Amino acid sequence: MDNRKAIIGFSQGEKVKGGIIWISQTLEFTNGLNGHEKQGAEKAIKILLEMLVQEVGLAKNITQDAIWDDVEKALDKALVMINSGIAVESVHHMTQALSYVTTIGQRSMTYLQKEGLV
Repeated sequence: MDNRKAIIGFSQGEKVKGGIIWISQTLEFTNGLNGHEKQGAEKAIKILLEMLVQEVGLAKNITQDAIWDDVEKALDKALVMINSGIAVESVHHMTQALSYVTTIGQRSMTYLQKEGLV
């Protein structure tokens, strides 16, 4: 890891982490919806999740850190659940992705601290 990759890993990790938390909370909210409201909410969530996967791809390409693959796989599984009509079940996969992203952030921050940059 170098300074640039650590900074980008930390920055993208925080962005992705926020997105995961926001989408997960929104998924929980859809439990109380019915019919067209639920379909519309799930469609919006799907779009946001696809955008988040693009952010993960960017981080993976820049940092070359293999753990971003695990994040991407977990988010892809969540997307499959949403597409299958069981959106609430995707929260489990979102939680896995959150765990991976938290690890990325911790590793990046540890590196930056050792380098005296934070």
